[in-house]
Amino acid sequence: MKLIFNYFFRGLLFVLPTFATFYIIIVIVDWANATLNALLFSWLPFQIPGLGILSAFILIVLLGLAVSWTISRPIFSYFEKLISKTPFVKIIYTAFKDFTEAFVGNKKKFNKPVVVNLMEGVDRIGFITEESLQLFHVENRVAVYFPHSYNFSGNLFLVDPAKVSPLNVNPADAMKFAVSAGVTQIEQ
Repeated sequence: MKLIFNYFFRGLLFVLPTFATFYIIIVIVDWANATLNALLFSWLPFQIPGLGILSAFILIVLLGLAVSWTISRPIFSYFEKLISKTPFVKIIYTAFKDFTEAFVGNKKKFNKPVVVNLMEGVDRIGFITEESLQLFHVENRVAVYFPHSYNFSGNLFLVDPAKVSPLNVNPADAMKFAVSAGVTQIEQ
């Protein structure tokens, strides 16, 4: 009986993360597809599976192309200036924009993985996001972001550079390791 339970739990370790991953992807894709079909193609007498996702992808690519054109840049700059002057909206927009650019934009910020010695015998993986804090009149500190495990959040600490050691690993692997609470296997 013990052997059967052992195999059952091994199977569970495979089935649960696989099922959860695909379930979440299917729910998101179904929601996006239904929403976009309703918004863009409500005039059709029938629904085409995947048309909403495909059209969203094409629209985002076209928008990215338009943002890249020299002619349209002033229009997008004006739009961003307008948003940046709107109270409350400015806070939300700039936070999301900066966070997105930290991962995929030209200003990638999570590209310097480090280990920070918090106290004797306790270290934590983080990412240097700013090496100079002169803007805040803070000397002898660097800004280190520590992601939370299994969460889309983290904390920012101002750390003495002497307690920071660079990690010679791929930043994506360091992030995956930190977010998974250290249980993810990193390939060497």
